[in-house]
Amino acid sequence: MTHTDLTDTEIIKRILQGEQVLFAQLVQRYQQYVFTLVLRFTGNREDAEEVSQDVFVKAYRSLADFRGEAKFSTWLYTVVRTSCITFLRKKKLTIASMDNERTLAQLENRESGFNANIIEQKSRHAMVNAAIRLLSPDDGQLITLFYKGEQTLEEIGRIMGLDPNTVKVKLHRARHRLKEKMEKYFSYELEH
Repeated sequence: MTHTDLTDTEIIKRILQGEQVLFAQLVQRYQQYVFTLVLRFTGNREDAEEVSQDVFVKAYRSLADFRGEAKFSTWLYTVVRTSCITFLRKKKLTIASMDNERTLAQLENRESGFNANIIEQKSRHAMVNAAIRLLSPDDGQLITLFYKGEQTLEEIGRIMGLDPNTVKVKLHRARHRLKEKMEKYFSYELEH
């Protein structure tokens, strides 16, 4: 069995038994997931790269706290969220609550207007990410966790403190709103 065939739980167990070099496997598996989530909170690539590194340092130091009750990615999400909140507070942004819709919208749009990014980024992936940033924070979080983080409805429910059925309904609505944003802001790109 190669290292890449090991499950997250098996890798974590071996790291805690002294094979620290295996942590690179977890980083490799989750670096895109972490970066995508962090970018959603910070709004710019430079900050996202810095915070992503910090997330993995904190995850490594706290690995013994992972109990395996949920997927590693679910546990890692809480490290991402905590690290982002800490980072944003250090940047002296006034954050009444990370769940405050207007505050998060301001954070996501403060770096540069997304219109400039649309002109620069023509790929479908970039358009979808731009459309996700136009959604409310809750909708964006649901879409990101379900499609990019590949979390189950139950795991998303645990992360967001919601019943899985509520998550299912909210996800359906979020998908509909994402489609509306895509059609409204990217209709030309979608046609060509």
